[in-house]
Amino acid sequence: MRRADRLFQIVQALRGGRLVTARALAEKLEVSARTIYRDIADLQGTGVPVEGEAGYGYVMQDGFDLPPLMFTRDEIVALVAGARLVRAWGGLAMAQAAEEALVKINAVLPETERSRASAVHIHAISGMGLDDATRALIDRLEAASETRERMQLAYCDADGIETSRIVRPLGLGFWGKVWTLLAWCETREDFRMFRLDRIGQAVPQGRFRVEKDKTLAVYLARESAQRRQT
Repeated sequence: MRRADRLFQIVQALRGGRLVTARALAEKLEVSARTIYRDIADLQGTGVPVEGEAGYGYVMQDGFDLPPLMFTRDEIVALVAGARLVRAWGGLAMAQAAEEALVKINAVLPETERSRASAVHIHAISGMGLDDATRALIDRLEAASETRERMQLAYCDADGIETSRIVRPLGLGFWGKVWTLLAWCETREDFRMFRLDRIGQAVPQGRFRVEKDKTLAVYLARESAQRRQT
């Protein structure tokens, strides 16, 4: 969890005049009590009316609320356009999350900014978009990248040759209608990119450990170096 998200969760937990101990907050947010003490001190330093002390508990004064979320016009355009693109071209779960994000963005914006969001003239047309099977595959491979799940792919290359690969998913890339999986291919012992529309099956094969020479950062650095040489 990002620190900013953790601070927000602490404020939410202290609402309503309830006395909450650092230990309870630490267990809920899966951090140490010492981290909670530092976070509370930082919140107090920024003016959040949190009262209490270590070993006793903390409470927040009634009536405090977070300031309204503010974005510039360009930030609103970027958020709305990005959510619309994901809704049209992302995975099934991603598309649903994008729809919910648009609702939340509108809910937290002041009235003037809300009208700007509804007036964004960037739209993603999905009539010729992805089928549900590909959308589900996007979600599955995105999750595998996060949880470090090895996958066995049934893959058909550009020449129509079918192969079976054991890969370590590292991330996904979107190239405009085409999604690709970036992975370390254990079969070829090198980095490879796989078009999702050519993957027939993706079967989990157990977790893998991150190796420092087989990461997304290493691949991107290698690609950048190669581009500079050409």
